Amino acid sequence: MPEFNGSLSSKLPKVGTTIFSVMTAMANENQALNMAQGFPDFSCSPELISLVNHYMNKQLNQYAPMPGVPVLREKIAAKTEELYSAQYNPDTEITVTPGATMAIYAAISAVVKEGDEVIIIEPAYDSYLPAIELNGGHPIFAELKYPSYSVDWDEIRKLITFKTRMIIINTPHNPTGMAFSAADMQKLQKLTENSDIIILSDEVYEHILFDGLEHQSIARYPKLAERSFIISSFGKTYHNTGWKMGYCLAPAKLTTEFRKIFQYMMFSVNTPVQYALADFMDKKDAYLELSAFYQEKRDFFQKAIKGSKWKVLNCQGSYFQMLGYDKITHEDDMDFARRLVVENKIAAIPTSSFYRKKNDNHVLRFCFAKQNDTLEKAAEILHKL
Repeated sequence: MPEFNGSLSSKLPKVGTTIFSVMTAMANENQALNMAQGFPDFSCSPELISLVNHYMNKQLNQYAPMPGVPVLREKIAAKTEELYSAQYNPDTEITVTPGATMAIYAAISAVVKEGDEVIIIEPAYDSYLPAIELNGGHPIFAELKYPSYSVDWDEIRKLITFKTRMIIINTPHNPTGMAFSAADMQKLQKLTENSDIIILSDEVYEHILFDGLEHQSIARYPKLAERSFIISSFGKTYHNTGWKMGYCLAPAKLTTEFRKIFQYMMFSVNTPVQYALADFMDKKDAYLELSAFYQEKRDFFQKAIKGSKWKVLNCQGSYFQMLGYDKITHEDDMDFARRLVVENKIAAIPTSSFYRKKNDNHVLRFCFAKQNDTLEKAAEILHKL
């Protein structure tokens, strides 16, 4: 096909292909273990798959209501109240979305206008920044403190101005595995009280915390919840990231603005999958036991690489393990990650890709949402370095 020869100015001139796609493509090309992209290499529940098939055969295959099928929104409301003692109206405050990333984009688009400032805490999931820039917002960057990856709330306080429209948080955190504490939430509440600042809380790993920690959802804190979008993911919870199913919780005023954007991005979400998820949510153990399931995998992976040259950083939640490699090489993390794929047949994410300034602490992110034999193979490779 002939190429377009007209004038074209990119709206995202500094944006290329996401690092997750790059490393996965390299893993596939080199037949390497893909410990880079965050998806399980094991199946989701056969019962959940059967439920989807059941509702397809019931001919529930046409458009769902724009906010999501009522029964699923009702189940989400009940679960949120049971876990976090927070009441959300399923009709006016809950929206089912095609994955969390789209929900994040819609939330940012709903409230961020030209010249608004949005505080991002780095290292940060790479979809936040483009969404801000496409909506004319101005990103303001804070950094978690390496190697603990703790939040410096004094730094964030100094970044707040009269132009601050939004603060984005992510807990449990991707890529670091850090989890916000109750004290963190209380400090965030104090920072934002008596202001018009909106919080976007990315909580897609809400059910994956370790060592007895409890998820500190924004929903637990009424003064924060009243100004917040909370984004959650069925894909992370039920091991089916390819289904792209998530939802957004927000007070009615924010939800109204969210849905104005959402209806023109997607309109509605896969109908039979929504009905299947509504049924499957009655099986509470599927999410209540998820922390124990993934803690076993975290512990298995950490034990398997014990005695290697890799430095194991603290992992409080999510299904990512950060590993330092200072004792192995002084290469920058992107070069080292690429060499690992080609020469050692294992793919990880260079964590500099989560920073605007490409901060390089010589740390790679590995996904341990894998079968134990995959984790064993990965450990064997890592021990040889």
